[in-house]
Amino acid sequence: MATQPTTTTIQLNPKEDQLKELLLDAARYVDQHQPAAEPVVLRWAGGWVRDKLLGVESHDIDTAINVMTGEAFTSKMCELCEKPETIQKHGITETDIGNLHKIARNPEKSKHLETTTIKLFGYDVDFVNLRKETYAEDSRNPQMEFGTAEEDALRRDATVNALFFNLNTGEVEDFTTGLADMQSKLIRTPLEPFQTFMDDPLRVLRLVRFASRLEFSIDPAAEEVMVDQGVLEALRLKISRERVGVEVEKMLKGNHPRRALQYIDDLGLYHTIFTDPNNPSFPSPNTSNWKFAYNCLDTLRENKAPASIYNMLVRSDEAAYLAWALAAIVPFGPLAQPPHTGKGRPPPPYGTVAAREGIKAPNKLSDLCTAAYNHRAEILSLKKTVTEGAPDINQRDRFGMAIRHWDSRGGHWRLQVLWALLVEAMEVLAGGSDKSHTGSNEDFLQGWYAFLDHLQELDVMEAPSLKRLIDGTQLAKALGVKPGKWMAQALEVCVAWQLRNPEATDPAGAVEEVRSKRDELGIPSS
Repeated sequence: MATQPTTTTIQLNPKEDQLKELLLDAARYVDQHQPAAEPVVLRWAGGWVRDKLLGVESHDIDTAINVMTGEAFTSKMCELCEKPETIQKHGITETDIGNLHKIARNPEKSKHLETTTIKLFGYDVDFVNLRKETYAEDSRNPQMEFGTAEEDALRRDATVNALFFNLNTGEVEDFTTGLADMQSKLIRTPLEPFQTFMDDPLRVLRLVRFASRLEFSIDPAAEEVMVDQGVLEALRLKISRERVGVEVEKMLKGNHPRRALQYIDDLGLYHTIFTDPNNPSFPSPNTSNWKFAYNCLDTLRENKAPASIYNMLVRSDEAAYLAWALAAIVPFGPLAQPPHTGKGRPPPPYGTVAAREGIKAPNKLSDLCTAAYNHRAEILSLKKTVTEGAPDINQRDRFGMAIRHWDSRGGHWRLQVLWALLVEAMEVLAGGSDKSHTGSNEDFLQGWYAFLDHLQELDVMEAPSLKRLIDGTQLAKALGVKPGKWMAQALEVCVAWQLRNPEATDPAGAVEEVRSKRDELGIPSS
């Protein structure tokens, strides 16, 4: 006998109400034209219900259907929407109904059920049948069957994601403890945690993501199982790293990335996520002081002053995400470079491999990780030059050319500086006073403020986008020679001259500088 759900109500906005009425008419249309054993019942499920109860607007709505597939329902709905009387009744305009898209099953990527999606009244609406899943002993890919609303709720990752809004009754249905857990701000699994995580180990990361995003706590019983070695081994070996990467990216792009990294730290998930799963001897860095790095970044982020370190170094939403991704690999900062034998390019740093293989970081992020590691020593050296007031502190070309070099090999030179700061935070703040756990050790940050202020005073922050006074063709012509391998180095000499002579508009001085270094640069005689 089915359990009677706990219920509550939700106030729909006008657009949601418009969508609801259209879907209910579509359900009645289906009942009239292809009657099943029981009438069609539609429910909005999961994240939309949770967010609505939290007062957060969401434009993604999952619609669960009791007696038919999403594709079968949406094809009948589209048929209904072509009728003039339906268009008039629901005030449908040309842009209100989008095209149908079918997302096929792909069990190898843990996409176990076909989904049909369509844009309706500005909402991205997915349609799928209610289902239950059973797992064979030798496979993590579940067998999917039509199920009841209760069975569908119980197979979900968290009770707060297992709520339904029944369009027919206008009530929220809770077949687990979702409503109570919403009140308690608790992330709990609908079924026994060990079975939930072994059925799909990615749920470990999904719980971390929801707990950090919603600022909820995780049920201690679930936390205990999330660190079980069998669960972690299943997560490391059985889940595609692309899926792991998607979850980590969503965490770091959310509103509370520091909380996500702290959960990963506290639960001991780090070496399961940031690793090369195909290399049993891949090093596990010391994470005992990692918290000083991510707490430091969060403290910097909270400083909203225009001249703050964060605002100088993080200048876009993309950069904000990359900053947190770099913070995630800070523990690899102190590790020595992988050994290089033979010819060819040296292997990437361990942190790059952990990002590339552990979370399938794209090339852009992987290249940034490599550049940040490779340039850290030079960044620290220049910072020391500034803080110690060295005699060559005002050599504009020295600083400007360094910045151009960093940026040309990995991009986002400002984030490379930030990574050097965060690695130093992990190493330095760990030995500081009790207050340093917040990342607010002013003595430590003062050196970085001095460094960045000096770069601004020298006016070299935009050095990578400096417009050259002379290009290669013009330089070769001025020297009376043909272009050759010497060109790249010679142009660098020109740029350095420009940095020393910021008011110059005539490149003659730069050409003379190149001419004076003709033998050194290997420029042939004219």
